Amino acid sequence: MIVRSLQDVEATDHFVDWGNGTSHRLLTDKDGMGFSICHTVVRANTVSLLQYRNHLEACYCIAGEGEVEDMDGNVFPIRKGDIYVLDKHDKHLLRGGRDKDLILVSIFNPPLNGTERHKLNDPAGSAY
Repeated sequence: MIVRSLQDVEATDHFVDWGNGTSHRLLTDKDGMGFSICHTVVRANTVSLLQYRNHLEACYCIAGEGEVEDMDGNVFPIRKGDIYVLDKHDKHLLRGGRDKDLILVSIFNPPLNGTERHKLNDPAGSAY
């Protein structure tokens, strides 16, 4: 059995400030479950161009607000209780809310190693 808290993760290199937010990598590849679970915070008033070329991701909003935009310009507001799924390695814009952080439970398949970092200054978008 694995039992881990946000505070436990903060004392390791699996707590990542990715530039426009933070990610507690609660479950990673070394745990042997075949997927990762992260507690992800997207800071208010930020925009990140992202693409996971090596992972599929599902994000379930547990608090706050924000939005995700696909590369066709479709904008989807995200609020508590909403899920969005990047099932085709979709490049996307992720935005924190105007006044509130967006707080997500993010699930990755295959799992993250836990120390990946975004490169938000790449004009093609951050990818890993």
